[in-house]
Amino acid sequence: MDVTLLGTGAPAGLPRPDCPCAACAAALGEDARAATALLVDGALLLDLTPGAAFAAARAGRSLSGVAQVLLSHPHNGPAVEVPAGLPQPGRVPDGRELALLTGHRVRAVALDAPGTGYAVTGPDGQRLLFLPPGGAPAGLEEPAESYDMVLADVVGRPDALAKLRAVGSVGPTTDVVAVHLDHDVPPGPELRRRLAAAGARAVPDGATLVVGAYEEVPDVPRRTLVLGGARSGKSVEAERRLEAFPDVLYVATGGTRGGDTEWAARVTAHRERRPGSWRTAETCDLVPLLRGDGPPLLIDCLSLWLTDAMDSVGAWDDAEWAGGGERALRERVAELTRAVRATRRTVVAVSNEVGSGIVPATASGRRYRDELGRLNAAFADECEHVLLVVAGQALPLRG
Repeated sequence: MDVTLLGTGAPAGLPRPDCPCAACAAALGEDARAATALLVDGALLLDLTPGAAFAAARAGRSLSGVAQVLLSHPHNGPAVEVPAGLPQPGRVPDGRELALLTGHRVRAVALDAPGTGYAVTGPDGQRLLFLPPGGAPAGLEEPAESYDMVLADVVGRPDALAKLRAVGSVGPTTDVVAVHLDHDVPPGPELRRRLAAAGARAVPDGATLVVGAYEEVPDVPRRTLVLGGARSGKSVEAERRLEAFPDVLYVATGGTRGGDTEWAARVTAHRERRPGSWRTAETCDLVPLLRGDGPPLLIDCLSLWLTDAMDSVGAWDDAEWAGGGERALRERVAELTRAVRATRRTVVAVSNEVGSGIVPATASGRRYRDELGRLNAAFADECEHVLLVVAGQALPLRG
């Protein structure tokens, strides 16, 4: 079974008409995208979009063999005038299955938002899932058979991938292709980087994909360190890297700090931003978590872990520091980095980059700055991917 993507963009296309944003200005050549529509084996058209016949011709395909046109968008009528020779578009009721004379079977998938998803099984048994923009499956049952290919709004609804992964519908061999691409993410390298973190990829309009064929998609990094200054966007970047995965354990090393209203507001903002399926553990005891098996870990952040570790060894007192505190801290850091090296879990850790700022006025401040620099370097050595976030922009340092 093959799929030709007549378009891969949002309903308004990319660039959006009359939009002056930077992403739309950069959406040129292969990064320009028409509204998403799929042609399956030349026989099934999923979504009818403006210029579908011309898009098919540019891709070396024809719509003359289309036996069925199905709509995924929430409206009930065709989005555009139906070209001559095409059957009238329709919709399959949720949970019902449609059998085509070509041997394809199409089952309508109920969503948690308006619209209809379609699970298509080809004559040879290959399976693909197509979801409309802003939609995620509802009422999934575990365990489920994995799809060979999933085409979904990965950028707009990463939690849809998390739901599918949670029940086994998306597995290690599933080819995840991002469609309905809009101007939320700059096209080009930044889009590819974000999709790779979710285990997905994007293809240009007109591409024909073979369902079930192996595609070399960048592996999701198992260990990632995200560095950045204050309010740089480092925590948002770290959360973004795991939002397409289920059952993430968010490890908060800062505690609650009773009575500190500003800190409480920060904690609340972080909690509201995280997916509801994530769990939270407030602890600085990271080594047992890294040594055990379980879901992905998001550690936010190492700088607060270091504060706790330096407190425990008396690092702020010169006499205690010289009398064994420094050696004890080195052992704590070495134990942590050994656990990172040996861990079998997916780990994303956040830390502050403070070495580029002003020199602290106090000896204890300088000591903390130096030790955090050493900790960041040691942790980064054990990670496949290291990012530096500046002004909300993630700069890859490794991987």
